[in-house]
Amino acid sequence: MPGHAVAERDLEWNRAQGDIAERSVAIDAAFGSKLLELHVARYDSGRSLARTLEGLQEIIYAAAGRGTLIVDGSERCELEPGTAAYLVAGESYEVENPGPDELLLISVTALQASPPRRDRHRLVRYDDQPALPASGDREFRYLVTDEVGCTDLTQFFGIIAPGRAPAHSHVYDEVIYVLEGEGMLHIDDAHEPVSAGTCIHLPPLLEHSLENSGDSPMRIVAVFHPAGDPASRAYEANE
Repeated sequence: MPGHAVAERDLEWNRAQGDIAERSVAIDAAFGSKLLELHVARYDSGRSLARTLEGLQEIIYAAAGRGTLIVDGSERCELEPGTAAYLVAGESYEVENPGPDELLLISVTALQASPPRRDRHRLVRYDDQPALPASGDREFRYLVTDEVGCTDLTQFFGIIAPGRAPAHSHVYDEVIYVLEGEGMLHIDDAHEPVSAGTCIHLPPLLEHSLENSGDSPMRIVAVFHPAGDPASRAYEANE
C-alpha cells in the first residue's frame, strides 16, 4: 500500500498521439481507491481529442488557466479557476484552450450508479456558492451536488485555517486535491507531507487529521461517495 497521499511531481503522465492533453491517474484501485479515480490533466493550447464516458460519470474542477468544455460536439461551457462541471455516462467532451497559459483540470470519475439526468445545468461556480462552517474555523462550499443531477457523489471546495484538527473519520470514501498551502496528513503513527498538487485518498472510517502548518489558509477540492455533507463525522452517523 503506497500510503494515502501522492505528490503531483511523482505522478506518471500520458499523452495520446496528436492530443494537447497530458493526463495522469493519480488515485485509483492500485492506490486503494476501488470506487473513485482522481485524475489530473494539463492542456496545452489548442483543442483536445474527444474523451467519451463509457459507464462513468465525471466531475471536473478548473484549477488554473481558462478554456472551453465542449460536450457532444456542440454544447460550450466556459472554464476558469473555480468552475466545476458535471458529465454523465454516454457523454463525450473535448477541451479547447486558447492559450497561452496551460489549463489545469482536476477530475474524479466513478461508475454511473443512478440513471443520469440530462434536464439540468452543468456548471457550478465557486463565487456563486455560499460559504458554510465546518469544524473549528474551517469552511467549505458545495460545488457539484444533486442540484446539477449528481446524486451519487458530492464535490466541495474546502478552506483549512492554520492549525491541526482533532483526528476524526467519515462514513464516506473521499479523494482530495490540494490547491494551495502546505501541511501534514496524520494517520495513526504515519505523517505524510502535503502541499499544492498533493492528491489524497481517505477510505471510509479511516481516522485522520489534515494539518495546515503554514501561515495562510490551505485550499482543497474534494469529491466523496456516497453524497452528503462534507462536515459530517462518522461518530455523528452512529449516534
